[in-house]
Amino acid sequence: MDWKARVFDSLSLPTLILKPDRVILDANKSFLKKYNVDRRQIIGRTCHDVFYHSHDRCPFDTCPLPKVLAEREGHSILRRVIAQDGAEKWEDRVFSPILDDDGEVTYILEGIRDVTHVKILERELSGIKEFMEKLIQSSTSGIIAADMNGKILVMNRAAEELIGYTLEQARNAITVEDLYPRSAAREIMKKLRSEWPGGRGKLPCTRTHMVSAQGEEIPIELTAAIIYEGGIEVATMGIFNDLRQKLADEERMSRMVARIAQAEKMASLGQLAAGVAHEINNPLTGILLYANMLIEGMNKDDPQRSDMKNIIEDAHRCAEIVKNLLAYSRQTGANAEVFHINTLLDYSLNLIRDQKLFMSIDVVKDLTEEMALVRADRNQVSQVIINLVMNAVDAMAGKGTLTFRTYRDKAIQKVYLEVSDTGCGIPRENLSRIFDPFFTTKEPGKGTGLGLSTVYGIVKENGGNITVKKTGSKGTTFLVELPLFQTARDAGCVKRES
Repeated sequence: MDWKARVFDSLSLPTLILKPDRVILDANKSFLKKYNVDRRQIIGRTCHDVFYHSHDRCPFDTCPLPKVLAEREGHSILRRVIAQDGAEKWEDRVFSPILDDDGEVTYILEGIRDVTHVKILERELSGIKEFMEKLIQSSTSGIIAADMNGKILVMNRAAEELIGYTLEQARNAITVEDLYPRSAAREIMKKLRSEWPGGRGKLPCTRTHMVSAQGEEIPIELTAAIIYEGGIEVATMGIFNDLRQKLADEERMSRMVARIAQAEKMASLGQLAAGVAHEINNPLTGILLYANMLIEGMNKDDPQRSDMKNIIEDAHRCAEIVKNLLAYSRQTGANAEVFHINTLLDYSLNLIRDQKLFMSIDVVKDLTEEMALVRADRNQVSQVIINLVMNAVDAMAGKGTLTFRTYRDKAIQKVYLEVSDTGCGIPRENLSRIFDPFFTTKEPGKGTGLGLSTVYGIVKENGGNITVKKTGSKGTTFLVELPLFQTARDAGCVKRES
């Protein structure tokens, strides 16, 4: 055996020598061992006969041999093969031409390399890649990855929906730096490259903003990292969540906590007010009694008579404050009865002794003709109406239009009373405080700040609500809601209508 034959036999890949007509001239030891055949069994047969037991040549598109003959260059093809045991195999078949002195193809070497293991790895990697893609796309958090030049490489659907760009649009139109407010991206990179707080290359959860395609700054919660290869920065990745709903919930929770704290404070103030009122009431009664006795014994021209009148007047003002304190603390108790809201309105207006207050005020009544019955404490609700009227008169400085409107909503079982004035309105900064006890904008000595807080307490105690429906430079409207009282007949009608 010459050295050429030895070289051919020593090739580690199974190899055949073919004639241009596909007839096998020889096979090396690796081929004979792999396919478990004797050299004499295959020499002189065609390759398609040996491999596929067919007398027909392989189709042109599945066999590169015709191309090798035509181009006099090597070509390869990947073939899927089913082994005798049914296992799937993959072979990479390489056809290399052997040329004569004239450059014509005289023989062809066909080397066969088993690439089954490579194909299995490719499939596994493809499966992992597909799984990772699904994982990224199904995340409810936005995910964006970019190279170190800021070119966006990866963007999932959550990120697209949040910022308003598709991945293709982002790749062509912007860099990752454009997704943050001015200089914010650089600050994030600065933190990523520092040792604090998450360690170099990592940014723990932090709050910042992103800029959408529409230019809106969106508050987000961001976690970021630098991706390294061999210690070199190659990419960055950010995972973020939209904070708008969370911040809105936090704001609602904060307001709720504030309301609870306010309610607790008002309850404490109510207890304090009741105690103070009872302690003051007894000596105040004595002051009024003795002051009246003294003034009755004085001559009409007594110079001290006017001073005594001032004492009695101030004592009466103190008594009114005590009365308001007791009403605010709701120590007087509720006595519920059924009445028509229109009837109580007229009754309450007649109780205002100083009718001169209305000399320059036009009173307008837009009252419902429906049966707007309320079950509540008549005296307490009357006090609410009087307080609202006096506030309206003060707001208009005694001149303007005072409008009363009543109506009902049978579907939700509510009766409404609106008291509107044409005064100066309530400043926006005071709207949240007008029902607070002791809050007043009047001059010292002109008001206690208990009027509206008393109104608020009474309405709430009777199962209703009071709000400022509107306010401005043209006036203010207070809206009082009370539960609608229905007779058995009315209740039956509502039930049948529903």
